[in-house]
Amino acid sequence: MKHILVSITLSPEGMSTIRADQELQRAERAFIEKWKAEGILESFYITTNRTGAFLIFNGVDGDRTKELIGGLPYFPYMSRVDYVELDKQF
Repeated sequence: MKHILVSITLSPEGMSTIRADQELQRAERAFIEKWKAEGILESFYITTNRTGAFLIFNGVDGDRTKELIGGLPYFPYMSRVDYVELDKQF
């Protein structure tokens, strides 16, 4: 089964904006919860320093995953986004 791992790093400037804007945080969380409910987001991890995240998608291709990430409220504040296709073994 194919999965896509997305690794996100937020910029320092972006972190300042995000921390100061509760509405932005709520909007981001709504996307994550929607994807989980739809079954396309299998796992969601936040780094311990809260400047990055790892998301594991399933059931969507690479182009669609990039589209989904590009629509996130936090996207303008991301300094790096990497996409890795994985084959789940067990």
